Amino acid sequence: MELIQGLLLISSIHLLAAASPGPDFVLVSQQTLSNGKRAGLMCSIGIALGLSIHITYSAFGLATVIANSSNALWAIKILGGGYLIYLGIKGLKAKPTNANEASLTAPTKYSAKKSIGVGFLCNALNPKAPIYFVSLFTVVLSPDMPTYQIAIYGAWIMMIQFAWFSLLVGILSRPSINLRFKQYGHWIDRVLGGAMVVLGIKVIATRSS
Repeated sequence: MELIQGLLLISSIHLLAAASPGPDFVLVSQQTLSNGKRAGLMCSIGIALGLSIHITYSAFGLATVIANSSNALWAIKILGGGYLIYLGIKGLKAKPTNANEASLTAPTKYSAKKSIGVGFLCNALNPKAPIYFVSLFTVVLSPDMPTYQIAIYGAWIMMIQFAWFSLLVGILSRPSINLRFKQYGHWIDRVLGGAMVVLGIKVIATRSS
């Protein structure tokens, strides 16, 4: 498959996958609404970097091995699902803040390293990723494909992921939108936290096909 043709195909598939609501979507929304635009962008960078893990093992053909190993998938499910539940419980513990006080105080500085790390782990521990990348790379990869072309595909996928979540962060951090969310910030944290707990439980409970 020609490089341009492969990039167009990957773009159409991965853009739909990135836009579909899931753990990454919920996490970026929560980080942006709770900690601001910078935290949301840093989290998005972490998610894009997390893709590098899946891209690397897929390039070496390990995605098929993982996807067909019940033990490997079970271990990833426990780690990934447990991590989502942990993040969700933190959101459920959010406490209400006085609206007037919140509007007068400067936004809390949030560690860029922490935001990137949270996003990275959320994506890297996604147990659905090996199966997804098996399907994606089976379409465009071939045994004789040069390494540089695989690297281009991988970098392009990460750029698509980051671009999509940057758009989401930009929308949620707009003053008119963000101010409305701030009024009910702790409830939003709790709702998104509950969503992450549900996703975590679903990840652990879902049987491998």
